[in-house]
Amino acid sequence: MRRTELSDPAGVRWTPGAHHGVGALVLGGSSGRVDEQRARLLAQEGVLAESIQWFGGPGQHDGPWEIPLEMFAARVDALAAECDRVVLVGLSYGAEAALATASLTGAPVAAVAAFAPTDVIWAGTTATGRQTAHWTLAGEPLPHVRYDDNWVPETDPPAYAGLYRASRAADPAAVAAATLPVERIPEVLLVAGDDDQVWPAREQAEEIVLRRAAHGLPTTLVADRAAGHRAVLPGEEVVTAGQRMARGGTEAADRRLGAAAWEALRRLVRPAAPGA
Repeated sequence: MRRTELSDPAGVRWTPGAHHGVGALVLGGSSGRVDEQRARLLAQEGVLAESIQWFGGPGQHDGPWEIPLEMFAARVDALAAECDRVVLVGLSYGAEAALATASLTGAPVAAVAAFAPTDVIWAGTTATGRQTAHWTLAGEPLPHVRYDDNWVPETDPPAYAGLYRASRAADPAAVAAATLPVERIPEVLLVAGDDDQVWPAREQAEEIVLRRAAHGLPTTLVADRAAGHRAVLPGEEVVTAGQRMARGGTEAADRRLGAAAWEALRRLVRPAAPGA
């Protein structure tokens, strides 16, 4: 395999020794990191895999707010120029970015693997405390669900899943406006731990399943009752970066979820059958 540094945005590309025609863009979550180890794992499966830094880098916002979806779409286009199929793989806010890019931009995305997903676009908070959308499209912030200003954490470190539930309940109209049109995505894999304390990923995943089912579309959901926010794929190290918060699960449960998710992800990134 060959590792190449990317710029504008910063990131890394792993080129497999034998490329089978599938490309993947891997997007990390609120830690802001480049998810190099997941990209490398995919490259070992014959995937041309990239991961980029989508905030906190040169010329970028300092946090996950008002990030242009066109940035992700441009990387999809670059991969599509070299691949038969492009798959987006995202975790948490990165899963939100993947689902939003695939459903709103028209980028040629064949499938999305969303780890700890959301069915709606959430607010991002600037350094001054202003709430705005995580994403923009054509320069405009997209409809989003604002955080409930009255919510306070009950644990230390804080578990934020309750904040997301309270925010949804406080503004059903915003939830409806911010719901992602996931029925536009050809194929979706969802991975969620029931004990996710960052946000209610399993509940949000179920909303995606229901919306796609209403349009006659199947969805693969891989879940584990004891797992938390971060599934650990076989060959990955446990990641500890990011904001101080409760994430739920145990290492054993997170690895169990990751093992099940890995098999589903490997199927998702296989090349299309001849004539398909």
